[in-house]
Amino acid sequence: AGVQKAGLINYVSPDIMGFTDEVNEFSARYARRYPDRLIPFGSVHPRFSKDPAGEMARLADLGIRAIKIHPPHQLIYPNDYLNGMRALEVIYRKAIEYRMPVMIHTGTSVFPGARNKFGDPIHVDDVAVDFPELTLILAHGGRPLWMSTCVFLLRRHQNVYMDISSIPPQNLLAYFPQLEKLADKTMFGSDWPGPGVPGIRANIEAFLQLPLSEEAKRKILRETALKVFGE
Repeated sequence: AGVQKAGLINYVSPDIMGFTDEVNEFSARYARRYPDRLIPFGSVHPRFSKDPAGEMARLADLGIRAIKIHPPHQLIYPNDYLNGMRALEVIYRKAIEYRMPVMIHTGTSVFPGARNKFGDPIHVDDVAVDFPELTLILAHGGRPLWMSTCVFLLRRHQNVYMDISSIPPQNLLAYFPQLEKLADKTMFGSDWPGPGVPGIRANIEAFLQLPLSEEAKRKILRETALKVFGE
């Protein structure tokens, strides 16, 4: 598929998904085999962490380069620091310190136990305002309910981007009719090996068939990600 770099994305969700913080070590260890090609994501669960600053330092020591937050599976709002969840504020501040972009799941989830009220991306608006130095990525573009909210956030905030993972390429222009104009804020993603994803190569080939300019395709497939991850 001609893929030069890829993100290894995971998150901690022991109660809903059975994912413990061991996923951080797994992601970091896997990426060490191909450090020039793989970008390991890590996670600190703000509801369970007793030492979020220490856990973020450990992630940095492991070589983790980005953070994933999954509100519907972690049962939090991205702006719950406004509701007394101090650990979440610490995670954001440490992400700035360690220059880690923060990817936040936006949109719904069909997994048992997920709470989809947490997937509304409008709550990221507060995060973008309160932490302007933090690079934020809206995973899945809010699909299938909140795409317009994601577009609003991309246009409003300089520090907000989105990825188009977990969206069948043939549906992209129905979801985002102005995708051509959003290319400098949009990154390709596959969500492979998630349910229903045919494969990275298949999704890239389908994406390349879309009626977008070559410049827009180049930005979405490569240039925006290089900017976000400081490559």
